[in-house]
Amino acid sequence: MIAVIALVIGVAAGIFLEPTVPLGLQPYLPIAVVAALDAVFGGVRAKLDGIFDDKQFVVSFVSNVLVAALIVYLGDKLGVGGQLSTGVVVVLGVRIFGNVAAIRRHLFRA
Repeated sequence: MIAVIALVIGVAAGIFLEPTVPLGLQPYLPIAVVAALDAVFGGVRAKLDGIFDDKQFVVSFVSNVLVAALIVYLGDKLGVGGQLSTGVVVVLGVRIFGNVAAIRRHLFRA
């Protein structure tokens, strides 16, 4: 219940405060969101499998976001940021869809 209340407060704060992302960080935001979604869906899958560990979830969440941002940063410095961003999104997208498929199998027994 606390998580739902925090989510509602966060969404309301985002709507009313209208935060802006600094121009230098804008290329990293979509990658960070996809990496965070990967960790969230992985956590839901682990919960349904009965192997969820809160410490592992937090470490996975933070490390996914940091590693994805680091890869995009290195790509920008090497001049191939777009290609590495695409690679990160594809890899994390495959993981997200794999986790969603496992969640669907748990929920619908199909």
